[in-house]
Amino acid sequence: MTTTNDQGAGSYRASGFEGQGTGLTQHSSGNPDRPYDEIDLSTEVFWSGTMDEREESFAVLRRERPITWQPPFEDQLMPVEDDYGYWAITTHRHLVEVTKRPQDFLSGPGIVMDNLPTEFLEAAQSIIAMDPPRHTKLRRLMSAAFTPKQMRRIEDQIKANATKVVDHLIEKAKTAPDGWVDFVAECGALLPMHNFNDMMGVPDGVRQKTSHEMSVMMSWGDDEITGSTREEKFTAIFNALTFMHQLSKETVDERRANPTGDLFTALAQAEVDGEKLTDHEIGSFFVLLTVAGNDTTRQSLAHGLRALTTHPEQRAWLTEDLEGRMQTSVEELVRWATPIMTFRRTAARDCELDGIQIAEGDKLVLFYSSANRDETAIEHAHELDLSRQPNPHISFGGGGIHHCLGNQLARFQIRALFIELLTRCPDIVAGEPELSPGNFFHVVKRMPCKPFAN
Repeated sequence: MTTTNDQGAGSYRASGFEGQGTGLTQHSSGNPDRPYDEIDLSTEVFWSGTMDEREESFAVLRRERPITWQPPFEDQLMPVEDDYGYWAITTHRHLVEVTKRPQDFLSGPGIVMDNLPTEFLEAAQSIIAMDPPRHTKLRRLMSAAFTPKQMRRIEDQIKANATKVVDHLIEKAKTAPDGWVDFVAECGALLPMHNFNDMMGVPDGVRQKTSHEMSVMMSWGDDEITGSTREEKFTAIFNALTFMHQLSKETVDERRANPTGDLFTALAQAEVDGEKLTDHEIGSFFVLLTVAGNDTTRQSLAHGLRALTTHPEQRAWLTEDLEGRMQTSVEELVRWATPIMTFRRTAARDCELDGIQIAEGDKLVLFYSSANRDETAIEHAHELDLSRQPNPHISFGGGGIHHCLGNQLARFQIRALFIELLTRCPDIVAGEPELSPGNFFHVVKRMPCKPFAN
Protein backbone atom coordinates (compact mmCIF):
# COMPACT_ATOMS: atom_id res chain seq x y z
CA MET A 1 0.00 0.00 0.00
CA THR A 2 1.09 3.58 -0.58
CA THR A 3 3.51 5.29 1.79
CA THR A 4 4.06 9.01 2.24
CA ASN A 5 5.63 10.98 -0.56
CA ASP A 6 9.09 12.28 0.32
CA GLN A 7 9.02 15.18 -2.09
CA GLY A 8 9.42 18.67 -0.69
CA ALA A 9 6.44 20.97 -0.28
CA GLY A 10 7.58 22.96 -3.28
CA SER A 11 6.48 20.07 -5.49
CA TYR A 12 2.81 20.18 -4.53
CA ARG A 13 1.71 21.27 -8.02
CA ALA A 14 3.11 18.04 -9.41
CA SER A 15 1.09 15.97 -6.96
CA GLY A 16 -2.22 16.26 -8.78
CA PHE A 17 -3.74 18.61 -6.20
CA GLU A 18 -4.84 21.20 -8.78
CA GLY A 19 -8.53 21.83 -8.19
CA GLN A 20 -11.30 23.96 -9.61
CA GLY A 21 -10.08 27.30 -8.28
CA THR A 22 -11.55 29.34 -5.46
CA GLY A 23 -12.66 32.46 -7.30
CA LEU A 24 -10.97 34.86 -4.88
CA THR A 25 -7.40 35.09 -3.68
CA GLN A 26 -6.64 34.32 -0.06
CA HIS A 27 -5.16 37.73 0.64
CA SER A 28 -6.39 41.23 -0.40
CA SER A 29 -8.07 41.47 2.99
CA GLY A 30 -8.86 44.73 4.68
CA ASN A 31 -7.93 48.38 4.84
CA PRO A 32 -4.31 49.03 5.95
CA ASP A 33 -5.43 52.22 7.74
CA ARG A 34 -8.27 50.60 9.70
CA PRO A 35 -7.35 50.51 13.43
CA TYR A 36 -7.15 47.19 15.27
CA ASP A 37 -9.03 46.49 18.47
CA GLU A 38 -7.07 46.73 21.70
CA ILE A 39 -7.93 43.09 22.50
CA ASP A 40 -5.74 41.09 20.14
CA LEU A 41 -7.15 37.67 19.19
CA SER A 42 -4.35 36.87 16.76
CA THR A 43 -1.27 36.30 18.89
CA GLU A 44 0.44 32.97 19.29
CA VAL A 45 0.29 33.43 23.06
CA PHE A 46 -3.49 33.85 22.96
CA TRP A 47 -3.91 30.52 21.14
CA SER A 48 -1.41 28.71 23.37
CA GLY A 49 -3.63 29.19 26.41
CA THR A 50 -6.78 27.41 27.52
CA MET A 51 -10.35 28.02 26.46
CA ASP A 52 -11.10 29.54 29.87
CA GLU A 53 -8.21 32.00 29.45
CA ARG A 54 -9.39 33.01 25.98
CA GLU A 55 -12.93 33.37 27.27
CA GLU A 56 -11.87 36.34 29.41
CA SER A 57 -11.19 38.30 26.21
CA PHE A 58 -14.20 36.94 24.34
CA ALA A 59 -16.56 37.92 27.16
CA VAL A 60 -15.46 41.56 26.97
CA LEU A 61 -15.86 41.64 23.19
CA ARG A 62 -19.30 40.01 23.21
CA ARG A 63 -20.50 42.50 25.79
CA GLU A 64 -18.91 45.71 24.49
CA ARG A 65 -17.96 45.34 20.79
CA PRO A 66 -18.98 42.01 19.26
CA ILE A 67 -17.57 42.72 15.77
CA THR A 68 -13.98 44.00 15.82
CA TRP A 69 -11.15 44.45 13.34
CA GLN A 70 -8.16 42.25 14.18
CA PRO A 71 -4.59 41.94 12.85
CA PRO A 72 -3.59 38.88 10.81
CA PHE A 73 -2.79 35.75 12.79
CA GLU A 74 0.71 36.21 14.20
CA ASP A 75 2.22 32.82 13.39
CA GLN A 76 1.23 32.46 9.73
CA LEU A 77 2.49 29.48 7.76
CA MET A 78 2.38 31.62 4.65
CA PRO A 79 2.66 35.37 5.42
CA VAL A 80 1.04 37.58 2.80
CA GLU A 81 1.99 41.23 2.32
CA ASP A 82 -1.46 42.65 1.67
CA ASP A 83 -3.27 40.67 4.36
CA TYR A 84 -4.29 43.44 6.76
CA GLY A 85 -6.53 41.46 9.07
CA TYR A 86 -10.06 40.17 9.59
CA TRP A 87 -13.37 40.90 11.29
CA ALA A 88 -13.80 38.89 14.51
CA ILE A 89 -17.35 37.56 15.00
CA THR A 90 -17.76 36.64 18.67
CA THR A 91 -21.49 36.47 19.44
CA HIS A 92 -23.88 33.61 18.83
CA ARG A 93 -26.38 35.71 16.85
CA HIS A 94 -23.80 37.25 14.53
CA LEU A 95 -22.14 33.90 13.88
CA VAL A 96 -25.47 32.33 12.96
CA GLU A 97 -26.30 35.25 10.69
CA VAL A 98 -23.01 34.98 8.79
CA THR A 99 -23.44 31.23 8.26
CA LYS A 100 -26.93 31.85 6.85
CA ARG A 101 -25.75 34.45 4.33
CA PRO A 102 -23.61 32.33 1.98
CA GLN A 103 -24.30 34.70 -0.89
CA ASP A 104 -22.50 37.47 1.05
CA PHE A 105 -19.90 35.48 2.99
CA LEU A 106 -18.06 32.85 0.98
CA SER A 107 -16.28 29.66 2.03
CA GLY A 108 -14.52 29.03 -1.28
CA PRO A 109 -11.48 31.26 -0.60
CA GLY A 110 -10.65 29.18 2.50
CA ILE A 111 -12.08 28.41 5.94
CA VAL A 112 -9.02 28.65 8.23
CA MET A 113 -7.39 31.71 9.82
CA ASP A 114 -3.98 30.80 8.45
CA ASN A 115 -2.95 31.58 4.89
CA LEU A 116 -2.21 28.27 3.17
CA PRO A 117 -1.40 27.46 -0.46
CA THR A 118 -4.55 27.18 -2.55
CA GLU A 119 -3.51 23.69 -3.69
CA PHE A 120 -3.39 22.53 -0.07
CA LEU A 121 -6.84 23.94 0.62
CA GLU A 122 -8.35 22.35 -2.48
CA ALA A 123 -6.80 19.00 -1.57
CA ALA A 124 -8.16 19.01 1.96
CA GLN A 125 -11.38 20.96 2.36
CA SER A 126 -13.82 19.65 -0.26
CA ILE A 127 -17.41 20.85 0.16
CA ILE A 128 -16.69 22.71 3.39
CA ALA A 129 -14.78 25.26 1.29
CA MET A 130 -17.17 25.36 -1.67
CA ASP A 131 -19.97 27.75 -2.52
CA PRO A 132 -23.15 27.19 -4.54
CA PRO A 133 -23.93 25.89 -7.07
CA ARG A 134 -21.12 23.30 -6.93
CA HIS A 135 -21.46 22.94 -3.16
CA THR A 136 -25.19 22.30 -3.42
CA LYS A 137 -24.77 19.45 -5.90
CA LEU A 138 -21.90 17.71 -4.13
CA ARG A 139 -23.38 18.07 -0.65
CA ARG A 140 -26.68 16.57 -1.78
CA LEU A 141 -24.80 13.62 -3.20
CA MET A 142 -22.55 13.09 -0.19
CA SER A 143 -25.26 13.64 2.42
CA ALA A 144 -26.89 10.36 1.38
CA ALA A 145 -24.22 8.55 3.40
CA PHE A 146 -25.09 10.43 6.60
CA THR A 147 -28.87 10.28 6.89
CA PRO A 148 -30.39 9.25 10.23
CA LYS A 149 -31.50 6.01 8.54
CA GLN A 150 -27.92 5.25 7.49
CA MET A 151 -26.65 6.07 10.98
CA ARG A 152 -29.16 3.70 12.56
CA ARG A 153 -27.97 1.04 10.14
CA ILE A 154 -24.42 1.20 11.50
CA GLU A 155 -25.38 1.77 15.15
CA ASP A 156 -24.64 -1.86 16.10
CA GLN A 157 -21.16 -1.54 14.60
CA ILE A 158 -20.56 1.67 16.54
CA LYS A 159 -21.58 -0.06 19.78
CA ALA A 160 -19.31 -3.02 18.98
CA ASN A 161 -16.38 -0.69 18.38
CA ALA A 162 -17.11 1.13 21.65
CA THR A 163 -16.90 -2.21 23.46
CA LYS A 164 -13.64 -2.98 21.65
CA VAL A 165 -11.91 0.27 22.59
CA VAL A 166 -13.03 0.10 26.22
CA ASP A 167 -11.70 -3.48 26.34
CA HIS A 168 -8.41 -2.10 25.06
CA LEU A 169 -8.34 0.74 27.60
CA ILE A 170 -9.01 -1.64 30.49
CA GLU A 171 -6.25 -4.02 29.40
CA LYS A 172 -3.79 -1.15 29.09
CA ALA A 173 -4.70 0.11 32.55
CA LYS A 174 -4.26 -3.35 34.10
CA THR A 175 -0.69 -3.52 32.84
CA ALA A 176 0.23 0.08 33.71
CA PRO A 177 2.27 0.27 36.95
CA ASP A 178 0.05 2.96 38.48
CA GLY A 179 -3.14 2.31 36.53
CA TRP A 180 -2.89 5.58 34.55
CA VAL A 181 -2.97 5.50 30.74
CA ASP A 182 -3.36 8.06 27.96
CA PHE A 183 -7.07 8.30 27.24
CA VAL A 184 -6.56 9.86 23.81
CA ALA A 185 -4.18 7.24 22.45
CA GLU A 186 -5.81 4.22 24.08
CA CYS A 187 -9.50 5.07 23.71
CA GLY A 188 -10.67 8.48 22.51
CA ALA A 189 -8.83 8.45 19.20
CA LEU A 190 -9.53 4.77 18.50
CA LEU A 191 -13.32 4.82 18.43
CA PRO A 192 -13.79 7.34 15.59
CA MET A 193 -10.84 5.81 13.75
CA HIS A 194 -12.48 2.37 13.67
CA ASN A 195 -15.97 3.68 12.89
CA PHE A 196 -14.88 6.04 10.15
CA ASN A 197 -12.61 3.49 8.49
CA ASP A 198 -15.37 0.87 8.64
CA MET A 199 -17.74 3.27 6.88
CA MET A 200 -15.25 4.32 4.25
CA GLY A 201 -13.78 0.87 3.67
CA VAL A 202 -10.18 1.82 4.47
CA PRO A 203 -8.01 -1.33 4.41
CA ASP A 204 -6.91 -2.65 7.81
CA GLY A 205 -3.19 -2.33 7.08
CA VAL A 206 -3.23 1.48 6.75
CA ARG A 207 -5.72 2.59 9.37
CA GLN A 208 -3.10 3.66 11.91
CA LYS A 209 -1.20 5.49 9.19
CA THR A 210 -4.37 7.28 8.13
CA SER A 211 -4.99 8.27 11.76
CA HIS A 212 -1.46 9.67 12.02
CA GLU A 213 -1.88 11.79 8.89
CA MET A 214 -5.16 13.07 10.31
CA SER A 215 -3.20 14.29 13.35
CA VAL A 216 -0.86 16.22 11.07
CA MET A 217 -3.82 17.95 9.43
CA MET A 218 -5.39 18.79 12.81
CA SER A 219 -2.20 20.04 14.48
CA TRP A 220 -0.06 21.77 11.87
CA GLY A 221 0.84 24.41 14.48
CA ASP A 222 2.25 21.80 16.88
CA ASP A 223 6.04 21.63 16.53
CA GLU A 224 6.12 18.15 18.05
CA ILE A 225 3.95 16.79 15.25
CA THR A 226 4.98 18.81 12.19
CA GLY A 227 8.40 20.26 13.05
CA SER A 228 9.34 23.78 14.05
CA THR A 229 10.19 25.44 10.73
CA ARG A 230 7.79 26.52 7.99
CA GLU A 231 9.51 24.20 5.53
CA GLU A 232 9.06 21.23 7.87
CA LYS A 233 5.40 22.10 8.40
CA PHE A 234 4.69 22.51 4.68
CA THR A 235 6.44 19.21 3.97
CA ALA A 236 4.48 17.41 6.70
CA ILE A 237 1.16 18.74 5.38
CA PHE A 238 2.14 17.95 1.80
CA ASN A 239 3.16 14.40 2.67
CA ALA A 240 -0.06 13.84 4.60
CA LEU A 241 -2.19 15.07 1.70
CA THR A 242 -0.20 13.04 -0.81
CA PHE A 243 -0.65 9.86 1.22
CA MET A 244 -4.38 10.42 1.66
CA HIS A 245 -5.03 11.20 -2.01
CA GLN A 246 -2.98 8.23 -3.20
CA LEU A 247 -4.74 5.91 -0.74
CA SER A 248 -8.09 7.26 -1.92
CA LYS A 249 -7.25 6.77 -5.59
CA GLU A 250 -5.99 3.21 -5.10
CA THR A 251 -9.05 2.26 -3.04
CA VAL A 252 -11.48 3.87 -5.50
CA ASP A 253 -9.80 2.10 -8.40
CA GLU A 254 -10.30 -1.18 -6.53
CA ARG A 255 -13.96 -0.38 -5.75
CA ARG A 256 -14.71 0.45 -9.38
CA ALA A 257 -13.49 -3.01 -10.30
CA ASN A 258 -14.92 -4.78 -7.24
CA PRO A 259 -17.78 -2.81 -5.62
CA THR A 260 -18.69 -3.35 -1.96
CA GLY A 261 -21.16 -1.64 0.34
CA ASP A 262 -18.79 1.00 1.73
CA LEU A 263 -18.62 4.75 1.23
CA PHE A 264 -15.66 4.56 -1.16
CA THR A 265 -17.83 2.44 -3.46
CA ALA A 266 -20.69 4.92 -3.23
CA LEU A 267 -18.36 7.80 -4.14
CA ALA A 268 -16.78 5.83 -6.98
CA GLN A 269 -20.20 5.16 -8.49
CA ALA A 270 -21.75 8.57 -7.80
CA GLU A 271 -22.65 11.05 -10.51
CA VAL A 272 -23.40 14.79 -10.47
CA ASP A 273 -25.27 16.07 -13.53
CA GLY A 274 -24.33 12.87 -15.33
CA GLU A 275 -20.63 13.20 -14.50
CA LYS A 276 -18.63 10.94 -12.23
CA LEU A 277 -16.73 12.51 -9.35
CA THR A 278 -13.07 12.99 -10.20
CA ASP A 279 -10.32 11.25 -8.26
CA HIS A 280 -9.37 14.66 -6.86
CA GLU A 281 -12.92 15.37 -5.64
CA ILE A 282 -13.15 11.99 -3.94
CA GLY A 283 -9.69 12.38 -2.43
CA SER A 284 -10.47 15.84 -1.08
CA PHE A 285 -13.72 14.59 0.44
CA PHE A 286 -11.84 11.66 1.98
CA VAL A 287 -9.37 14.07 3.62
CA LEU A 288 -12.20 16.25 4.90
CA LEU A 289 -14.07 13.28 6.36
CA THR A 290 -10.92 11.81 7.88
CA VAL A 291 -10.15 15.03 9.72
CA ALA A 292 -13.61 16.43 10.51
CA GLY A 293 -15.24 13.02 10.89
CA ASN A 294 -12.75 11.99 13.53
CA ASP A 295 -12.12 15.30 15.26
CA THR A 296 -15.56 16.19 16.61
CA THR A 297 -15.84 12.82 18.32
CA ARG A 298 -12.24 12.54 19.47
CA GLN A 299 -12.11 15.98 21.09
CA SER A 300 -15.62 15.76 22.55
CA LEU A 301 -14.74 12.47 24.23
CA ALA A 302 -11.54 13.82 25.75
CA HIS A 303 -12.91 17.19 26.87
CA GLY A 304 -16.09 15.43 27.94
CA LEU A 305 -14.35 12.95 30.22
CA ARG A 306 -12.37 15.78 31.79
CA ALA A 307 -15.60 17.73 32.35
CA LEU A 308 -17.23 14.74 34.05
CA THR A 309 -14.18 14.48 36.30
CA THR A 310 -14.21 18.14 37.32
CA HIS A 311 -18.00 18.30 37.71
CA PRO A 312 -18.82 15.27 39.91
CA GLU A 313 -22.35 16.48 40.63
CA GLN A 314 -23.16 16.46 36.91
CA ARG A 315 -21.60 13.04 36.54
CA ALA A 316 -23.69 11.70 39.44
CA TRP A 317 -26.85 13.06 37.80
CA LEU A 318 -25.97 11.38 34.51
CA THR A 319 -25.15 7.98 35.98
CA GLU A 320 -28.49 7.83 37.82
CA ASP A 321 -30.10 7.15 34.43
CA LEU A 322 -27.29 6.68 31.91
CA GLU A 323 -29.41 5.61 28.95
CA GLY A 324 -32.21 8.08 29.54
CA ARG A 325 -30.04 11.12 30.20
CA MET A 326 -27.33 10.60 27.63
CA GLN A 327 -29.05 12.43 24.79
CA THR A 328 -29.04 15.85 26.46
CA SER A 329 -25.61 15.10 27.96
CA VAL A 330 -24.08 14.54 24.52
CA GLU A 331 -25.29 17.94 23.35
CA GLU A 332 -23.84 19.66 26.39
CA LEU A 333 -20.50 17.85 26.20
CA VAL A 334 -20.14 18.82 22.54
CA ARG A 335 -20.95 22.43 23.42
CA TRP A 336 -18.48 22.36 26.28
CA ALA A 337 -15.73 20.91 24.10
CA THR A 338 -16.37 23.05 20.98
CA PRO A 339 -14.04 20.82 18.90
CA ILE A 340 -13.72 23.33 16.06
CA MET A 341 -12.97 26.78 17.45
CA THR A 342 -12.96 28.95 14.33
CA PHE A 343 -14.08 29.09 10.72
CA ARG A 344 -13.35 31.79 8.18
CA ARG A 345 -15.50 33.45 5.55
CA THR A 346 -14.67 36.04 2.87
CA ALA A 347 -16.99 38.86 1.82
CA ALA A 348 -18.24 38.36 -1.74
CA ARG A 349 -19.30 42.02 -2.06
CA ASP A 350 -19.55 45.22 -0.07
CA CYS A 351 -22.24 44.54 2.54
CA GLU A 352 -23.30 45.24 6.11
CA LEU A 353 -23.38 43.16 9.28
CA ASP A 354 -25.32 44.73 12.15
CA GLY A 355 -24.31 48.23 11.07
CA ILE A 356 -20.67 47.37 10.37
CA GLN A 357 -19.57 48.01 6.80
CA ILE A 358 -17.81 44.95 5.36
CA ALA A 359 -15.81 45.45 2.15
CA GLU A 360 -15.53 42.96 -0.68
CA GLY A 361 -12.58 40.66 -0.01
CA ASP A 362 -12.58 41.25 3.75
CA LYS A 363 -12.07 38.14 5.87
CA LEU A 364 -14.39 37.29 8.75
CA VAL A 365 -13.42 34.76 11.43
CA LEU A 366 -16.25 33.07 13.32
CA PHE A 367 -15.27 32.25 16.90
CA TYR A 368 -17.34 29.21 17.80
CA SER A 369 -15.72 28.82 21.22
CA SER A 370 -16.93 32.34 22.06
CA ALA A 371 -20.45 31.85 20.65
CA ASN A 372 -20.88 28.66 22.70
CA ARG A 373 -20.31 30.74 25.87
CA ASP A 374 -22.63 33.58 24.86
CA GLU A 375 -25.09 34.00 27.72
CA THR A 376 -27.45 36.12 25.62
CA ALA A 377 -28.15 32.94 23.62
CA ILE A 378 -27.39 30.16 26.12
CA GLU A 379 -28.53 30.62 29.71
CA HIS A 380 -25.76 30.12 32.30
CA ALA A 381 -23.41 29.32 29.44
CA HIS A 382 -20.36 29.14 31.71
CA GLU A 383 -21.88 26.25 33.66
CA LEU A 384 -21.84 22.59 32.62
CA ASP A 385 -25.47 21.46 32.66
CA LEU A 386 -26.00 17.98 31.23
CA SER A 387 -29.78 18.44 31.47
CA ARG A 388 -29.72 21.62 29.35
CA GLN A 389 -32.71 21.68 27.04
CA PRO A 390 -32.99 23.31 24.62
CA ASN A 391 -29.30 23.59 23.86
CA PRO A 392 -28.69 25.97 20.92
CA HIS A 393 -24.95 25.29 20.70
CA ILE A 394 -23.21 25.78 17.37
CA SER A 395 -20.54 23.04 17.61
CA PHE A 396 -21.95 21.44 14.45
CA GLY A 397 -22.29 24.82 12.74
CA GLY A 398 -24.72 27.68 13.02
CA GLY A 399 -27.18 26.28 10.53
CA GLY A 400 -26.98 27.26 6.90
CA ILE A 401 -25.54 25.29 4.00
CA HIS A 402 -22.37 24.12 5.77
CA HIS A 403 -24.00 22.47 8.80
CA CYS A 404 -21.91 19.43 9.74
CA LEU A 405 -22.83 16.41 7.60
CA GLY A 406 -21.57 13.94 10.19
CA ASN A 407 -23.31 15.41 13.22
CA GLN A 408 -25.48 12.31 13.79
CA LEU A 409 -22.46 10.03 13.44
CA ALA A 410 -20.62 12.07 16.09
CA ARG A 411 -23.62 11.96 18.42
CA PHE A 412 -23.99 8.19 18.03
CA GLN A 413 -20.32 7.62 18.81
CA ILE A 414 -20.18 9.89 21.86
CA ARG A 415 -23.31 8.29 23.26
CA ALA A 416 -22.03 4.74 22.68
CA LEU A 417 -18.61 5.36 24.19
CA PHE A 418 -19.78 7.11 27.37
CA ILE A 419 -22.48 4.51 28.04
CA GLU A 420 -19.92 1.74 27.64
CA LEU A 421 -17.22 3.55 29.59
CA LEU A 422 -19.33 4.71 32.54
CA THR A 423 -21.03 1.30 32.80
CA ARG A 424 -17.80 -0.69 32.93
CA CYS A 425 -15.51 1.93 34.51
CA PRO A 426 -17.87 3.97 36.72
CA ASP A 427 -14.97 5.45 38.71
CA ILE A 428 -12.85 6.56 35.76
CA VAL A 429 -11.15 9.93 36.19
CA ALA A 430 -9.14 12.11 33.83
CA GLY A 431 -6.11 14.22 34.63
CA GLU A 432 -5.13 17.57 33.15
CA PRO A 433 -5.23 17.49 29.34
CA GLU A 434 -2.24 18.54 27.23
CA LEU A 435 -3.52 20.71 24.40
CA SER A 436 -1.99 21.24 20.97
CA PRO A 437 -1.49 24.92 20.15
CA GLY A 438 -3.62 26.16 17.30
CA ASN A 439 -6.60 28.32 16.38
CA PHE A 440 -8.71 25.81 14.45
CA PHE A 441 -9.20 22.50 16.26
CA HIS A 442 -9.51 22.25 20.06
CA VAL A 443 -7.07 19.35 20.15
CA VAL A 444 -6.33 17.30 23.25
CA LYS A 445 -2.98 15.76 22.39
CA ARG A 446 -2.68 13.66 25.54
CA MET A 447 -4.72 13.20 28.70
CA PRO A 448 -4.01 10.73 31.51
CA CYS A 449 -6.93 8.73 32.81
CA LYS A 450 -7.38 6.09 35.49
CA PRO A 451 -10.23 3.69 34.69
CA PHE A 452 -10.47 2.15 38.17
CA ALA A 453 -10.25 3.55 41.71
CA ASN A 454 -7.53 2.25 44.02
